[in-house]
Amino acid sequence: MEATTSLLDAAAVGDLVLLDPLTEESLLQTLQERFRRSNIYTYIGNVVISVNPYRSLPIYTPETVQEYRNCNFFAVKPHIYAIADDAYRSLRDRDRDQCILITGESGAGKTEASKLVMSYVAAVCSKGEEVDKVKEQLLQSNPVLEAFGNAKTIRNDNSSRFGKYMDVEFDFKGEPLGGVISNYLLEKSPACVGPQDAMKVIGFSPAEVTALLEVTAVVLKLGNVQLSSSYQAGGMEASSIAEPQELQEICELIGLDPSVLERALCSRTVKARNEMVLTSLSVPQGYYGRDALAKNIYSRLFDWLVNRINTSIQVKPGKQRKVMGVLDIYGFEIFQDNGFEQFIINYCNEKLQQIFILMTLKEEQEEYVREGIKWTPIEFFDNSIICNLIENSKCGILAMLDEECLRPGVVNEDTFLTKLNQLFATHKHYESKETQNARRVMDTTLPSHCFRIHHYAGKVTYNVTGFIEKNNDLLFRDLSQAMWASRHELLRSLFPEGDPQKVSLKLPPTAGFQFKASVATLMKNLYSKNPNYIRCIKPNETKTGMLFTPELVLAQIRYLGLMENVRVRRAGYAFRQLYDSFLERYKMLSPRTWPRWTGSHREGTKLLLEDLAFPTEELAFGHTKIFIRSPRTLFDLERRRQERVAELATLIQKTFRGWRCRTQYQLMRKSQIIISAWFRGHMQKNRYKQMKRSALIIQAYARGWKVRRAYRRYFRSGASTRLANFIYRRLVQKFLVGLARNLPPLSVMDRTWPPAPYKFLADANQELRSIFYRWKCKKYREQLTPQRRALLQTKLHASELFKDKKALYSKSLQQPFQGEYLGLKQNPKYQKLNAVAKDKLVMADTVKKVNKANGKSPLRCKFLDAQHPLLTQLLNA
Repeated sequence: MEATTSLLDAAAVGDLVLLDPLTEESLLQTLQERFRRSNIYTYIGNVVISVNPYRSLPIYTPETVQEYRNCNFFAVKPHIYAIADDAYRSLRDRDRDQCILITGESGAGKTEASKLVMSYVAAVCSKGEEVDKVKEQLLQSNPVLEAFGNAKTIRNDNSSRFGKYMDVEFDFKGEPLGGVISNYLLEKSPACVGPQDAMKVIGFSPAEVTALLEVTAVVLKLGNVQLSSSYQAGGMEASSIAEPQELQEICELIGLDPSVLERALCSRTVKARNEMVLTSLSVPQGYYGRDALAKNIYSRLFDWLVNRINTSIQVKPGKQRKVMGVLDIYGFEIFQDNGFEQFIINYCNEKLQQIFILMTLKEEQEEYVREGIKWTPIEFFDNSIICNLIENSKCGILAMLDEECLRPGVVNEDTFLTKLNQLFATHKHYESKETQNARRVMDTTLPSHCFRIHHYAGKVTYNVTGFIEKNNDLLFRDLSQAMWASRHELLRSLFPEGDPQKVSLKLPPTAGFQFKASVATLMKNLYSKNPNYIRCIKPNETKTGMLFTPELVLAQIRYLGLMENVRVRRAGYAFRQLYDSFLERYKMLSPRTWPRWTGSHREGTKLLLEDLAFPTEELAFGHTKIFIRSPRTLFDLERRRQERVAELATLIQKTFRGWRCRTQYQLMRKSQIIISAWFRGHMQKNRYKQMKRSALIIQAYARGWKVRRAYRRYFRSGASTRLANFIYRRLVQKFLVGLARNLPPLSVMDRTWPPAPYKFLADANQELRSIFYRWKCKKYREQLTPQRRALLQTKLHASELFKDKKALYSKSLQQPFQGEYLGLKQNPKYQKLNAVAKDKLVMADTVKKVNKANGKSPLRCKFLDAQHPLLTQLLNA
């Protein structure tokens, strides 16, 4: 429902076929509004329009892949995954070969779109070791070819400078078997290094990768070769290598004698009257030969790379297969200075536009015939007149270019342009300075050495300079033979015509002729498959994220023919849908089809629309689909549905709330009954327990009274005393046993003692405490050494003298008694005193003598000996 609502959003419809009113302004505004909401994909029927956001969006996650897998094309939001899934399922389930044509100008995101298509198909295919290997090889072929075939241009940082068409081949189960890649017109300027990890996955051996990089290095180093000018004895200009070191490095890479390559770059062998004459080349001619060699090496290396990839991914012959083609080719280009490459590229885009219009019309007409609906012809721009202007085999521009290249005598671009002006003087899609003058048109933007073609994408001015040279694409035979003479196997294989044993005088086909033939083959291939279209749009020239330039987008809307495409889809009827899907969505609008219809879907749709009273001219009933002419009718239908859905939602809410309240009431009532039953049971149990407890107490008292009354008859005197003595002895025994098990620690400092459990044992407990403590002290004294005993006796005497008399006495208890505190033996001042006292000294320490007269207290030394304990000797400290 959410996806369909997105398609029918009046402010930003997901399908431009439903746009009402249909104008360029409304179409542009819709694309801009969707782009602002980050909805970069929009439908025109089953054609996907992709606007490049120039930043990453979180819409390509594995969860998104699962959302679009096996989905109905119009049941989900517009997405490139939808067209990829539709094409894949048509191939797998209906055995219809598919092709996905991705078109748009340079920088519109065509290469990225082709990657997304390939990655989606790889993700939805079944898993397996061999299948995963094939998928990985197909996916990794993209970065390898991009590394060698893409380059930065003024309009795109990663512009495809070659055209790539990949046929992915599947088995009957829809699992990929392999593929075949075709390339078209590599622009020979870029040179870069491919990702080696991807090449390893595809199946390149380390030796092949090394050889590939070495040949690429040769192309790069050839650009560093500089020529210097010199003059021969006859005054003819000649050229020579300015820095031999550069040439030496190239020759070391390819295993070639430097003199052979120098001779091929600076001279040329010409055949004159059955004689071979060696002529020197001027510096411009030498640079031409050097550049031609580098471009040829690079072009042939790229062809070898494509063929090598095809060798790895191609399917073994004999297997039955289905094919899905993906075309990622350079977009329409309009630069400040447009040359031969832009002419060829734009010619290819003209052919793609032609096939798009014709196949879209054909598909639309076939659907109307298939459904039994009368076809309404529609006017559209047919660009076959432009294609014929370029490719006509007798008087087309390419034919005139080939004729001029083969014409003997002096050949240059001026004669070529003059011939074009004569042939197409009245052609409404061709103009030059000469034809404008003939028509008396003043246009300062068209130079004299240029011609202009009115393409479907706009007017493009081409500079004829270099047309003949690039079309000839000639390489001097001396250079081919030099490459053949190298010992580098890969480079040698790129120049088979350099073999002296296979010299051919036949001129090779021109670049224009080759490209025209390859485009014809491509068109034939595309016509044989069911087409799927992705039209890419570039939103701004600065490649800024989420920036939309209306003027630029409007120009692309015009030359992509989107308005014509929408009109073709709306030729007669703007909307069509299968009966079962239509009835499923709108059946709630009629009481005869709601809530359940048991008849045929076609009959149910007729009854539904009869009840809604739409005009008969607005509707057409096909064999399998309902057709609605005006988008306004569809939006009215959708409005009624939304109102009905709101009513049904209110009814469902009302019913649900009633059911919920009833259910809640019944649950509460049931709970109340259960709680009441449990509570009453609990009360009765408690009452029974209380009665039982009371009865037991009464019984116990009654039994006790009866027993006591019976025992008094036999009660003897003295029984109470014996019972008391027995109890006393048991209590004393229990006390003594418990005391023995819980005696305090044996430390003499520990005075703890357990209290008496009974009052009558208090005196005995105190006596036992005193006896235990004295016993502990006795055991402690028995463990003392004689020295320790003497020291403690001394402390005891001191305690008797000073306890409760000296303030600092308690702090001095922890200090052991030393006697001699002055260090008489170590201090030289006291040596005489030490000699006199000898072993008789008991104590020596410093004291303060207080003078009563003046209050001073000088320090004095006090000595006590064993013979004179009262003798005090006072000396100056």
